[in-house]
Amino acid sequence: MEQEKKKKKQQQKQKQNSIHDILPLELIQIILLSVPARHLARFKCVSKLWYSLISDPHFAELHLQHTPAPTPTCLFIEESAEASLVHPEELFTRQNYEIKEVSLPFKKKNPPSDFRVMGSCRGFVLLNLQPHFLVVWNPLTGSSKKISYSFIVSRSKRPTWSSMFPGATGLYGLGYDACRDDYLVFVGWHDSDFQHHLDCISLRTNSWVNLDSALPKPFNSREWKSPGLFLNGSIHWLVCPYFRTAYSEAILIFDLKERSFSMISIPEEVVTYHDIDLVLLGGCIAIYCRGVVLIKLTYG
Repeated sequence: MEQEKKKKKQQQKQKQNSIHDILPLELIQIILLSVPARHLARFKCVSKLWYSLISDPHFAELHLQHTPAPTPTCLFIEESAEASLVHPEELFTRQNYEIKEVSLPFKKKNPPSDFRVMGSCRGFVLLNLQPHFLVVWNPLTGSSKKISYSFIVSRSKRPTWSSMFPGATGLYGLGYDACRDDYLVFVGWHDSDFQHHLDCISLRTNSWVNLDSALPKPFNSREWKSPGLFLNGSIHWLVCPYFRTAYSEAILIFDLKERSFSMISIPEEVVTYHDIDLVLLGGCIAIYCRGVVLIKLTYG
């Protein structure tokens, strides 16, 4: 009888042993790094340890480095529904594909209509949250960071600036500085005297930096389309078709490492088009008109 009781106790202890007791934390992390990013949100529900591990920004960076190739993902935000993620490759190749719904950050206090997508970079999405806030959000892991730009509103001396944002700004975007291992959010704007300014916030130091001295001269922030596209360590903007100036045939580029601007010319065959825009396509910047890709650009 005593031996049977001992066996039962040992069996109960074995059942109570979790995966954390069987595998070392380093091995669990290696396994999780091989899991596709779109499944990580569910894995966070396994335990508090897994939730903490997956939510760690360092894990997100390691996971990005281990990913063999980025999976194109589309984000949709509707006024009366949750945000949704769609993976185009699976949508057209898998039967009974289900669209994944994700919860917007800070939604309890803000309806979906308060959010506007401003850009994206390495799996992070830049949102504008009324009033006076930007949000850097990872829709796959649910992590987010709220950034106040109220000081820009006060500096602008324009009472309607907050309600006009992002239309009141000409430049904005999200980029990653690999040399400093830092994500940067940029906002270009002009004050009531039409003096142009450029500010960026470092997510590593959580501090704003003024970059007015880096702006090319002459400069009009309203000339440029937004949001900026991040590629090869730089953010790219295209001139707004309503403004025809010296910049009309160029793409404005800001190098995050050097903190400096440069420009490249638009190919002659597309200069005459008015309704053009920039997109990322296959690791290149592409120019398209009314949904039709015109030309892919490579440089550097």
